[in-house]
Amino acid sequence: MNQRSLTEVDWSKIPAPADDGGAAHLKGMALPPVSLLATDDTSVTLSTLRGRTVVFAYPRTGEPGKIALVDDWDMIPGARGCTPQTCAFRDLFAELKAAGAAQVFGLSTQSNNYQIEMASRLHLPFPVLSDEKLELTRALDLPTMEVAGLTLIKRLALIIDDARITQVFYPVFPPDRNAGDVLDWLKANPAKDPVRA
Repeated sequence: MNQRSLTEVDWSKIPAPADDGGAAHLKGMALPPVSLLATDDTSVTLSTLRGRTVVFAYPRTGEPGKIALVDDWDMIPGARGCTPQTCAFRDLFAELKAAGAAQVFGLSTQSNNYQIEMASRLHLPFPVLSDEKLELTRALDLPTMEVAGLTLIKRLALIIDDARITQVFYPVFPPDRNAGDVLDWLKANPAKDPVRA
């Protein structure tokens, strides 16, 4: 199936993911010292970041006009919607920062080169991290799905305070509302003033 429009989706025709408990263990976990390549040509180690960090993860973004990974991609619960999710975080980026997010990152298991193209095409104001080697995914035991021989992260969002996961959004549906839900949570749960070193 061709990916005609990556942002205009009738969510009533897409199966919603169920809460399979795959993220239940994450709240309260400390981030491991894993460095990931980012689309801004840096290497990011989430465990070293101070303050509040928002990380939203997704299976994989598509490319307009390109063939989907598998024919029934839209029918895999939680698969469709990576671009709408990412664009929503882009559109609310300033508000997320104003609500206390010191940093915002996207995360997938796609290659950094693929993500650089996507970040440029979508004009993202934040870096996207590549966990192509599944180091962070395995260290945190993130919920995953196997599609066409690839291990993909199931859609979720994490609020991280000083390298510890404070809040988990999982499952996420519809994807384009995830950024708004995260923003609402940030406003309702202001970060404590970080300790100055």
